[in-house]
Amino acid sequence: MANPTVKIPDLARELRVRTSDIQKALAEMGVQVRNMNAALDPKLVNRLRERFRSNGGGTAPPKQAPQRRTVEVYDGILVRDLAEKLSVSSAELLKALLKQGVLANVNYPLPASTAADLARMFGASVTEVQEEEETEIIKPTTSKGTAPRPPVVTIMGHVDHGKTTLLDAIRQSKIVEQEHGGITQHIGAYQVEVDGRKITFLDTPGHEAFTAMRARGARVTDIAVLVVAADDGVMPQTVEAINHARAADVPILVAVNKIDKPGADPERTRQQLTEYNLVPEEWGGDTVFVDVSAKTRQGLDDLLTAILVMAEELDLRADPYSKATGVVIEARLERGRGPVATLLVQNGTLKASDVIVAGTTYGRIKAMMDDRGRRVPKAGPATPVEIFGLSDVPQAGDKFEVCRDEATARQIAMARLNRLREEELGRGQPAKPASIHELIQQGETLNVVLKGDVQGSVEAAQQSILKLATDEVHIRIMHSGVGNISESDILLASASNAIVIGFNVRIEPDAKKVAEAEGVDCRVYRIIYDLINDIKAAIAGMLEPVQEEVKLGTAEVRATFKTPRGIVAGCYITDGRVVRGADVRVIRNKQVIFTGKISSLRHVKEDVRELPAGFECGLMVEGFNDFAEGDILEVFEIQERSRT
Repeated sequence: MANPTVKIPDLARELRVRTSDIQKALAEMGVQVRNMNAALDPKLVNRLRERFRSNGGGTAPPKQAPQRRTVEVYDGILVRDLAEKLSVSSAELLKALLKQGVLANVNYPLPASTAADLARMFGASVTEVQEEEETEIIKPTTSKGTAPRPPVVTIMGHVDHGKTTLLDAIRQSKIVEQEHGGITQHIGAYQVEVDGRKITFLDTPGHEAFTAMRARGARVTDIAVLVVAADDGVMPQTVEAINHARAADVPILVAVNKIDKPGADPERTRQQLTEYNLVPEEWGGDTVFVDVSAKTRQGLDDLLTAILVMAEELDLRADPYSKATGVVIEARLERGRGPVATLLVQNGTLKASDVIVAGTTYGRIKAMMDDRGRRVPKAGPATPVEIFGLSDVPQAGDKFEVCRDEATARQIAMARLNRLREEELGRGQPAKPASIHELIQQGETLNVVLKGDVQGSVEAAQQSILKLATDEVHIRIMHSGVGNISESDILLASASNAIVIGFNVRIEPDAKKVAEAEGVDCRVYRIIYDLINDIKAAIAGMLEPVQEEVKLGTAEVRATFKTPRGIVAGCYITDGRVVRGADVRVIRNKQVIFTGKISSLRHVKEDVRELPAGFECGLMVEGFNDFAEGDILEVFEIQERSRT
């Protein structure tokens, strides 16, 4: 049906003709229009559309062949860049994409094939630029040799065994006081200097929910320091840490901590660790054990010396002259500064003005800080730095490389993003918010929108939540990201019937109002234990309740009475109670002959709701009239309880 408010200028733009052409056509139809902004009759609008689109009436200017131009497209080209090449507005491209079922924005990266189709649609010829191999684009400069580098040491172990306190004692800082609940919930990278030699420490969380973060720390480390409390001994996460270090083929040095505490028994700890093939050197093994006390600083010098000796044996070297490569240790979104990433340089030298690509993000480094918050112009191998200037928050654990320019970095990042989306679509997972309302068709699903303060926390919380899934309840992370809970997160949760979980973030005021209006369950946590327990409760609520039979009582039929309504069984209640409306089994010769409901229950001449043991009663069972003396009636009810 035509829009009754269509005006001549609007119709001229729609049909790509002059307003004078429309006026002329109207005159030929016998319609005189003096006010250009007057609304046209819907039927008249339809006639004009048919006339001009078929080029009827001779009033429309002849269509000119579009000027052919050649544009270069490549995998990952942004909508706005393609629009600029085609000299059309981004809105026109977005409209064309929408007709193809693609909901995008101006920063949406297009596959090369899609970009080529769009270009041809707008009258351009296409030259596809073949994507250069990433290894060719980011290959390091010619090596001028290698040099010794600092060891990268990972602190691992069970929760509350003193890992952060030990690192605090080494750095003479107060890291523990900044942690909620006394649990390290981020990966931190710090560098210390001992007798002119540097050691880089990675402090990994000890809680079991952060297994993935510990594993990632082990993959980038040279030496794993396993911290075990002398008063507590080997615990489950101690074993996990050992397994992660061994999986990464990383040598282990054991720090037996808290030797100053009453009840500390370092020898017992050594004995326990021998069960995991960590045999002390003094016992004929090959594992270095050092007794320490983070509180009194006892044994810290011995620990640092042991690390340096082990590093010498490993002969750690890197090329400081090539382009930098390394790994993202941590990443987060900060108000006023944007994406912030902690990088560990593994090879080459990273400079403050370098352009890097990290996973699907890229950018030119605007500022580079060391672990003490001081600006630094460059960072060599095994040096942790914090940088600003990336296009988005990278994933913790992503590799980063230096590229020759921003265009190249963006091309690589966008190509990776397209591949990632294709893989997600291939797995049946949503690739972007436009399609995440498409839920799994089979089984119950708990949909979750997850936000956290840093990428590592998001990843750890996500893995913890997914582990809680059951055969009957699937868990789907509809969206996860870094930053406060925003209005778009709430709207997404509302559209997908999801709950919103925030970890160490807050709900923005506008988002809170929308959540209340939309009825979205939005929860914020600071401790991982509380998050896991609440998700367990949510899952339990989604499970079909367990149907349990609860026995109420037993009665024996001692006589039968015929009434106009049916047969009444005269019974004596032997145990429990008999309740009107309850289920009942009629048992004869130890065989169940009927199961139904008690439709009537009387005591003497009065109707009653229930009677206890020791009373006589008359009862009727719905749909059953074949009572016999000696029948046993088992009275029960079905109760539902949620599964936990």
